[in-house]
Amino acid sequence: MKFTFTEKKIQVSDEVKEYAERKVGKIDRFFRGQAEAFVTFSSERGRYRAEVTIENNGTFYRVSELTGDMHASIDSACASIERQIRKNKTRLEKRLREGAFEREINENYINEPEEKEFDIVRTKRFPIKHMSTDEAILQMNLLEHEFFAFKNEDEGGAFAVVYRRHNGGYGMICDSN
Repeated sequence: MKFTFTEKKIQVSDEVKEYAERKVGKIDRFFRGQAEAFVTFSSERGRYRAEVTIENNGTFYRVSELTGDMHASIDSACASIERQIRKNKTRLEKRLREGAFEREINENYINEPEEKEFDIVRTKRFPIKHMSTDEAILQMNLLEHEFFAFKNEDEGGAFAVVYRRHNGGYGMICDSN
C-alpha cells in the first residue's frame, strides 16, 4: 500500500506516521492490486482528527475520526473503514480480493445484518432549471436544503449540484464533459 501523509495545523512525529502506516496497512488484505492511502492529521479545539481515504480500483473508502488522542483516532478510523467494507462486502465483491473475508471471523461482525439491496424509500421528480451558481445557492438556502441540483447556465446548461460544506462555505459538483 502506498501512503501519503498530510498535516493540517499540526506537526506529528514519525512514530505516529509509522503507527498509522501499520494500522492502515492491515486493511490492505482486502484489496487486490495496489491500494493508495491518504492520511490527514489535524487538530481541532484540543482534539485530534485522523482522516483516512483509501483508493483501490477506482473505489474510494473515506472516514474521519476525532478523539482526544491521535492513536485512538487512527484506531477508530481503521475500524470504521473495515466496518464499511464488511457491511458492503456483497456490493464490493468484484473490487475486493477473493478470500479477503475467509481468513478471520471477528465476533463483532457476526450479528451485523448484511444489506442485500439499496433500499430507495422515496423518489422525487422536479424540473431542473437553468440558473447561475449564485441563484442555485440562494434557492438551496431558501429551501433550507443541504444540496441543490440545477443546470448551470454559466457552463452551457451542464448538470451541476451545489452543496453546503460541513466546515462552512459551499461546494459544487459538475459534469466534466
